[in-house]
Amino acid sequence: MQLTLLKAKLHRACVTHSELEYEGSCAIDGKLLAAAGIREYEQIHIYNVANGERFVTYAIRAEDGSNIISVNGAAAHKASPGDRIIICAYNTMDVQEAENFKPTLVYLDEHNDITHMRDAIPVQAA
Repeated sequence: MQLTLLKAKLHRACVTHSELEYEGSCAIDGKLLAAAGIREYEQIHIYNVANGERFVTYAIRAEDGSNIISVNGAAAHKASPGDRIIICAYNTMDVQEAENFKPTLVYLDEHNDITHMRDAIPVQAA
């Protein structure tokens, strides 16, 4: 049996650009891609905290250290500069691999600087 699990997350990234006419779907600062372990051209899911939009696209590399998060092409209709988004990548693995798997969770501030990282989401309390 194969399971699809969260591989990596950039939590509450702030959209810096929204480029309708730019080729490519979501440009992400190369240092943020590396920190999360997301590869260029990898499929990503984006969840817009500001408006509830959810869409699938792919990652492209923005300049290292630029803090750019640019939603491009058709996806530009779904996010605007200043919106906070969650960018997720998923991985398919068998049950045995999943037993010890931990995701890479990268938490960002409003400037897209990393505030901290985790490998688990805290249990939600009542």
